[in-house]
Amino acid sequence: MPPRPTTVTSAGKKRGSDQKVHRKAQTKQPVPLEERLRRLFTSLCAQIDGGHFANAIKTCNKILRLDPADNDALQTRLFLLLQTEQYDVALSLIGDATAEESDLAFEKAYALYRLEREAESATVLAQMKESQRDHRGVLHLEAQLNYRQGSYQTSLDLYNELLETAEPQSEEYSDVLTNLTASQKHLDFITSGFLRALDALPSSIISTIETSSPPTSHPTPVLRDSHTAQNKQTPEDPPVKKTKTVRKKRVPKGVIPGVTPAPDPERWLKKSERSNYGQGKKRKGAGGGATQGIVADSVPPQATPSKGGAASHSKGKKKK
Repeated sequence: MPPRPTTVTSAGKKRGSDQKVHRKAQTKQPVPLEERLRRLFTSLCAQIDGGHFANAIKTCNKILRLDPADNDALQTRLFLLLQTEQYDVALSLIGDATAEESDLAFEKAYALYRLEREAESATVLAQMKESQRDHRGVLHLEAQLNYRQGSYQTSLDLYNELLETAEPQSEEYSDVLTNLTASQKHLDFITSGFLRALDALPSSIISTIETSSPPTSHPTPVLRDSHTAQNKQTPEDPPVKKTKTVRKKRVPKGVIPGVTPAPDPERWLKKSERSNYGQGKKRKGAGGGATQGIVADSVPPQATPSKGGAASHSKGKKKK
């Protein structure tokens, strides 16, 4: 026997509809905090590897909003701020860090150095040298700071110390050698270079330099008053009127004024709106000119057959 068809009762329909409504009513479960941080750190690593530092800073801000005490996110954000030359923001992130209280003292000294606050940077470096004398970053920054302040001998000594302990094939070795050469050149010019340059000058210029007084940065009050008095106009003198120079008209290339004919003033109008439109044109059909094609001189008249002839031709000969 064939199987009986199954019938769905009204109770089963109601139960199925209730389950669908229950599924729709269920809200999406929020992602746990650890999973969100894991995803953000994955995006952060990809952005740093790709060089997208601006987006990486935004990702660090999202991580710090979820976990403000995350040390890895703080260090990464500080690194990105220094890479993008946002030194003011980096200093605000570091805060009042000192060599004893925080590991961010070197970053603070570097940011101060880039902001040309050399005195504050030197103070932070002096505090770091008490506890971290062999820190190579401290030696590099101290050498650069002395070079900027004009202490070329101290900068040269520090670069020599760094060059002795650097790997010969490393990038640091080439950088230290370049800075050492620059410090040596400045030091040579100060000690003996400028003396040789003075000896190469003519004796007249040397005597003028030696006898003349050093230049003043600001003019004396007497010279300033005399200069202002000369510039002032007396009330008796009439004001001088400045004559305006008439600007010459620009002539296009290849146009000779007075020789080249002037352009048509109606050249901007449509042809149908110009005053000479339709002039000089021949009317259609006018004139006795020759026509195209071959025309016969005389056309032979066509013979029109008579009615009777046509009838006789169709009927044939009549019987006699």
